[in-house]
Amino acid sequence: MSDLPEVLYLSASQHLAAFDRPLVQSLSEQTTIAHWEYNLTPDEPCSLEVALVLLHDYLKQCEGPIHLVGHGVSGLLGLMYAQRHPERVRSLVLLSVGVHPAVDWQALYYAQRQLLPCSRQAILTRMVDMLFGYSDLATTKALVKILEKDLDCSLSPHSLYQQVSLPPIPVSLPLLACGSVDDAIVDPLQLRGWEEYFGESTNSRLWVCPGGRYFFHYFYSPQVADEICCFWRSISQNSDRSCEEASYQTQLGSESFGAR
Repeated sequence: MSDLPEVLYLSASQHLAAFDRPLVQSLSEQTTIAHWEYNLTPDEPCSLEVALVLLHDYLKQCEGPIHLVGHGVSGLLGLMYAQRHPERVRSLVLLSVGVHPAVDWQALYYAQRQLLPCSRQAILTRMVDMLFGYSDLATTKALVKILEKDLDCSLSPHSLYQQVSLPPIPVSLPLLACGSVDDAIVDPLQLRGWEEYFGESTNSRLWVCPGGRYFFHYFYSPQVADEICCFWRSISQNSDRSCEEASYQTQLGSESFGAR
């Protein structure tokens, strides 16, 4: 097997990266995978454009198109990159990214901050229950701290000043959109909205996890990994079939030319 990665897992939320690790581990058991991280420092502007340039600089070093995987804002980054540079992306896997791709947990958090007369801590405690389900007091406090850090350091485009809205971003390559049946952020309706933008790609599909909420890929990592690998195999099989058909058509053309 080649040491060159076939898959690039995107991480634009360094404080949420722990919830990606079980899936990355499961995928690494079936394919070669690299992990690309973008860590925003306090002195940097929060800019998806800067991250896109850095991601492009990295992918220019790869020999051919690569599979991209991303959750939340990391998936949004992968989606924007795939639209701009489809020649460098073999397929795209989106986790908890709906058809309106800017909708993430921070969008809901800031909307609640504007509507509810509650403190930051109170809203984040509420968000823990929405994102993860019931947790004991110690776990809830630990998760609140993680979410606080993500608010300050992630690439999410939302803030108290404004919540960003983006229209659907169609891509001309195989897309797997995954979500959870009980996700309060990206609900199944948001997920099914992708079907309208699959276009002519026979490989694009949806998959809804039976649980796990917004971080379903953490709680159901083996099942998610199996679904993703099945998606990749279908792309390879269709690619091989297309090559065989092209070779057959070329052979027929040569025989017809010889018959003349």
